[in-house]
Amino acid sequence: MKDEGEDTMNYQHYSPEYKAKIVLQILQGEKEIGELAQEHSINPNLIRKWKTEFLEKASMVFEDSRKEATKAKRKEEQLEKKNEQMLRTIGQLTLERDFIQDAFRRCGLPVPQFNPKDE
Repeated sequence: MKDEGEDTMNYQHYSPEYKAKIVLQILQGEKEIGELAQEHSINPNLIRKWKTEFLEKASMVFEDSRKEATKAKRKEEQLEKKNEQMLRTIGQLTLERDFIQDAFRRCGLPVPQFNPKDE
């Protein structure tokens, strides 16, 4: 199954899916390289090249998932740190507000009320 319309200078282009299908047939023992080459009118050396490339890059399938997991874990850690910092800030602001309100009360002054709806 060649990509249609991609015959440039007698050079065939094959989709990655097509190459994988051919290589998997070889690896699963369904057919020999020569058989597939003849059936699909592909040079056997090209199929050998696809097989080699497939096997060399097979480990990349698992590397991506580890990278994704590591990236997700880093993101989670960053969010946890940010959340902890925000909680510390809220705690600090609450203490400061309580201190100021207490100071107003001790001086016998009314505690200013902040009402965001009025502004």
